[in-house]
Amino acid sequence: MLMFRAVLLQIVATLAVAVIAGILAGKHGAVSAALGGAAIVLPNSLFALRLYVESRKPGGASPAVFFIGEFMKVAATIALLAAAASLYRDLHWLALIAGLVVALKANLLALLSKKF
Repeated sequence: MLMFRAVLLQIVATLAVAVIAGILAGKHGAVSAALGGAAIVLPNSLFALRLYVESRKPGGASPAVFFIGEFMKVAATIALLAAAASLYRDLHWLALIAGLVVALKANLLALLSKKF
């Protein structure tokens, strides 16, 4: 269940950076940070769900499922970032990158919290 805890930490971290970006850069900063975090959180949550379902099968998850899922996760992240850049006209780039980086680094918190 470490996968789902990592996704939950990513959601919390994305919301926190969106609030901070909203305070510093206004509504467009908050939305941009949320879009950056969502570009990480959405593919990760689908990947975690897929791995969970595959791990419940009698043979367990195969390495191919992991590698294909990881490739699809990266492709979905790039597609979501491209969609955010093209569809949201008032994009605040610094806030988007902050949301992206914070959501990516939230996984480290999940790994560190498992040790304690």
